Order: sequence, then C-alpha cells, then structure tokens
Amino acid sequence: METTILMIRHADSPFIFGEERTRGLSEKGERDAKIVTEVLLSAKIDVIVSSPYTRAIQTVQGIATHHQMEILLIEGFRERQLKGAYPLPAYEIDEAIKKSFQDFDFYLPGGESIRDVQNRAIPELIHLLEEYPGKTIVVGTHGNIMTIVMNYFDAQYGFDFWKSTTKPDSYQLSFVGKKLTKVQRMYLRF
Repeated sequence: METTILMIRHADSPFIFGEERTRGLSEKGERDAKIVTEVLLSAKIDVIVSSPYTRAIQTVQGIATHHQMEILLIEGFRERQLKGAYPLPAYEIDEAIKKSFQDFDFYLPGGESIRDVQNRAIPELIHLLEEYPGKTIVVGTHGNIMTIVMNYFDAQYGFDFWKSTTKPDSYQLSFVGKKLTKVQRMYLRF
C-alpha cells in the first residue's frame, strides 16, 4: 500500500529577525501560495499538517480551505534553529548549512544539528505513515526541514538540493510502509 507525502515548502516571507514563528508571507508569497492551492485543487487529500510557523500555515491554508479540512500543527516540522539569538549574514547561513550536511552533528551555538532535527522530525513523519497508510498527506514545512527529512531516507538530498529549491516548492514522496520508493517534484508555475 502506497502512502503519499506532499512536502510543501512555504512561499516567500520577508525575514524579520526575532519573528521566526510569526512572520507571514510577502505579497509575492501570497500570490504563489494561491498557485500551490490551484495545483492541488483536484488532488485527493486526506490529511493536512504543518509546521506551527505562520508562513508554512499560510502556504497550505488555501488547500485546507478548498478541501474543507483542518490543518494539524506539528511542532516537529518547525524550521531548523540554525543559530542562537542573533542573525547570520546569508553567506554564513549557506556555509553553516553546507558544513552540517558534511557533519550531521555540526551546529552553531544555540542551533540544531541535522541529527537533532532528524530526531524530532522523523518520528513525526513515521507517525503519519503509520497513522494514515495508503493516504495522501500534505505537509506544510520549510526548505531546511524538507531537505533534512528527505535526506534521512535518501542521502542524495543534501546541501545542493536545498540550494536548488524555491519558495514555494513541492515534492511528492511515495512510501511503501516506511520505505521511500519515489520522489517527484510537483510542477508549480510562477
């Protein structure tokens, strides 16, 4: 029996330091979230879950509204804490993420390693696979989390994959039991 996980990376959201959980989508992000909804209008969706962060919820809200479904919030799918209480320049973010995919135990002060993130996110995904076998599950999440989860099942999803993703982005993951059997990027036209 095949279970489908539709991983939806959130749409564009302006970075506001200190508002990681509450910052919403930009105007472009709102337009792009509507495209995500349009792509999934005719899909048979059984469950919608999301990171508790506003931008992830807003990206899948249109899908939930159209399908008249509740979004279940899962703390384990929240964005990765890359560093403690102060921001990093973009080049340092890239370097830290690259290094973390080379060493799964690497983390910056106050941040999480890839192993830390997998230890909180993978049990949540496994629970979904066990709870909803044969179903289609939308997961509203973040680029780093999406990549780290996919990497757990297939090592080809690492830093270069993360760098190639867009906001929003969407991947259909097919599972038989707890084994990832296929990954397909969903076409989102912007």
